[in-house]
Amino acid sequence: MLKISVIDSRTQRSVVIEGTLIEPWQAAKTDLQGRKLVLDLKNVTRIDDEGERALSELVQEGASFSSCGVLTKYLLQQLARRNKQSARAASIMTPPGTDREKK
Repeated sequence: MLKISVIDSRTQRSVVIEGTLIEPWQAAKTDLQGRKLVLDLKNVTRIDDEGERALSELVQEGASFSSCGVLTKYLLQQLARRNKQSARAASIMTPPGTDREKK
């Protein structure tokens, strides 16, 4: 079971997530109208593969997270690290037609 509460203020939209995190909750990130997205994960009990992919996407998009437990913080750190490594790998790839490709 998943419970999502949305709390809007003038400068941000906070999303309080409780229960099992699965893919459909991503709808909360739509229509922010320039506000910052903050996800409160303190009561999340399980994150499945789809939830992990969603969090990874949100990390890439610059979402903020608050009130996370130790394991959730660790997962978010790992996702951020993976996203940085992927971005670095993409930036150092050799474009087609270069000398390195011909060797």
